[in-house]
Amino acid sequence: MSLLKKKYKEQIIPKLLETRANTNLMELPKLVSIVVSMGIAEAAKDKNAMQDHINELTLLTGQKPVVTMAKKSIANFKLREGTPLGLKVTLRGKRMYDFFDRFCNIVSPRIRDFRGFKVKCDGRGNFNVGLQDQQVFPEINLDQVKRRQGMNIAFVTNCKNDSDCIDLLTNMGFPFKEKENQ
Repeated sequence: MSLLKKKYKEQIIPKLLETRANTNLMELPKLVSIVVSMGIAEAAKDKNAMQDHINELTLLTGQKPVVTMAKKSIANFKLREGTPLGLKVTLRGKRMYDFFDRFCNIVSPRIRDFRGFKVKCDGRGNFNVGLQDQQVFPEINLDQVKRRQGMNIAFVTNCKNDSDCIDLLTNMGFPFKEKENQ
């Protein structure tokens, strides 16, 4: 069992039960999945760059990404139907908890000028983080990186509102900004 999942079951669930009155155990907020995605429209023209990004995302997540394709053609954007646009990985279970732990404790402090993430969710209880560079992950060999690539990381929870999501992620150790610095 992952250390973070063990911490969630032994420490976070009792803490959440204390703060919420008349709450069923199944209604407690929990992390459902983590979705890591990369937009690679420019790199899609070069097959070697596309394969490099697939290998990098596989290293980061421990799971092979799905290549997302354009659903319809748009002439103004010079986009054809079926053109590869991005890569996506959905993490659940042990890989999800391991990735969350690595992201909070190893990757976040490596971000340049990092002082915490803003406390802002999407309104439905999910939290999104955008990274401008994949090189903050220690798994990536910097000598083999040919081009910088950003990525979006979505932390999907079963929360109904943003305050429950922020409370859950804070208890799990997510590095948010301090209230006076916002």
